[in-house]
Formats: sequence, C-alpha cells, structure tokens
Amino acid sequence: MPPPSGLPPLHLFFAVLVMAIWGSNFVVIKLALADLPPLTFAALRFTFAFLPLALVLPRPRVSWRNLAVYGLLIGVGQFGLLFLAMRSDITPGLASLIVQVQVFFTIGLSVLIMKERISALQIGAVLLAAAGLVLIGVSAGGSATPLGLALVILAAMSWAGGNMTARAAGTVSMLPYVVWSSLFPVPVLFALAWLFEGAPVMLQSIAAAGIGTWAAVLWQAIGNTMFGYSVWGWLLARHPAAQVAPLALLVPVFGLGTSTLVLGEPLPLWKLAGGALIVTGLFIGIVFRGRRPRGIAKNAPTA
Repeated sequence: MPPPSGLPPLHLFFAVLVMAIWGSNFVVIKLALADLPPLTFAALRFTFAFLPLALVLPRPRVSWRNLAVYGLLIGVGQFGLLFLAMRSDITPGLASLIVQVQVFFTIGLSVLIMKERISALQIGAVLLAAAGLVLIGVSAGGSATPLGLALVILAAMSWAGGNMTARAAGTVSMLPYVVWSSLFPVPVLFALAWLFEGAPVMLQSIAAAGIGTWAAVLWQAIGNTMFGYSVWGWLLARHPAAQVAPLALLVPVFGLGTSTLVLGEPLPLWKLAGGALIVTGLFIGIVFRGRRPRGIAKNAPTA
C-alpha cells in the first residue's frame, strides 16, 4: 500500500530527480545558446532523441496522430519557444520559474478533460506554491522582456498540452513513446531554423560548435528528453495530474540555485523566500494530502 502521499517512495525519488535535471538544464541551455542559434539547437536536440534509438526500439502501440501531437507540442511548442526566449529575452533562473505555470494549465486541463477531482487541501497547497512563484516573478526586475515572458508562457501551455496528450496514450512504454514522438518536431524545427536563422548561420554554428556544446546537445537529448520525459509521462499515467504536476514547481528552485552557482545570478532574500513557499506548498499538498483522489489511471505503463 502506498504511503499517504499516494506516490511510492521510489516514484517520488524519480520525480524529484527529474525536477533536479530539468532545473539545472536551464543553465546548460543558456551556455549552449552562446554557440548555437535556438531553433537549430532544438532541432539537433530532437534529432538525437530520435536517432539512433528509433533503430532498435519498436514504435509504441499508439496512433501516429498521438505521437505527432505530443512531439510537436513538446518539441516545437515547448522547447522551440523556450530556446527562442532564452537566447536574449529572459534569464535561465526566471525562465525556469515562469515555465512552471504549466502546472496550473495541466491541472485545469485534467479537470476539464479527464474529469479529475482535486481536494481543497491540494488547491490550497498549489496556491501557496503559486505565491512563491508570484513573489519571485514580481521581484525579478529587468530579468526578462515582454516578448520573453510571452514566449515562455506559450511554452508552458504547450507543455501542459503535451502532458494531456501523453496521458491520452494510455498504457504505453514511455521511452519508445518519447523517442518516436521526437521524429515529428525535427523537420519542423529545421525548416523554421532555415527560414528564420538561415542556412549559412546554421552550418557555421554547427561546424564551430565545441565539445562542450555537443555535450549540451546530447544531454538535452538523453538526460532531459529520453530520461526526463519518459519518467514524467510514466508518473502522469500512474497518478492524477493534480498530484504529479505540482512537483514541477521544484524546477525553479533547482533552476535558480544552479544559475546562481554556475552563472553568478544573484540569490537575494526574495528568491529564497519564494523557493521556501514553493517547497512548503509541495510538502503540505503532496506529502500530507490525505486520502488518494479519484481519477487515477487504471492501467500502469510498462516502461
């Protein structure tokens, strides 16, 4: 029998591990964008997420339509827009914060589409964590342009749509699902890169990329896409979105911390207070959330 949180300890461990990977990833993105234009970078990420594993992993038993929708929402909608914003319109720490509005989009969609029920305790806990997001957001000063904020919010909406698409896939092995869905954003991203960045810039940046930049591309493909989104989809298929999605509010805690350590972004008191509110909200809403809510997927994935 699972503990009161509804998330078995091993599931909770992997969830927090993914949040740590995704949070620290914003620094990796920022460093790689110094050498690669954003759309080219995103296209390379999903190219290596698809190949070579697609040669050995069979296509999951879901429709091509579901794979295409998920791949385009995550690949083009989430990361294409996020990379564009992070090139010069938003700092890594603030991007890791703003993109977490996907939590509210995901929960809202799960209530509307999946007919999930959320408890008053969960709502209060999410609001407490949201207060931490707001505190950090209003205190951020000139860390983002209006365009950067708009792009990241659209990226968050795409992430939420991808979450719902993955849940709609039902019982599925998540690693092949993530790998095969990565096929669809690749031609779109390369076409957009050719259109907006230009073939000469694409080729020159790829040719000039050093070992560190290629390591960042491979980390995007392996650590963030293959591992991160496989585990995330696996958790969403086993547990209600209102229980899993709020864990993503830990991403800005890791993101802000890593940006401070690696890039020297300031970590004033308001950032610490905002992070404390986020963690407290998660602790109350997930660890002490009481009985398990309705709406849990009946079938567990096989990944």
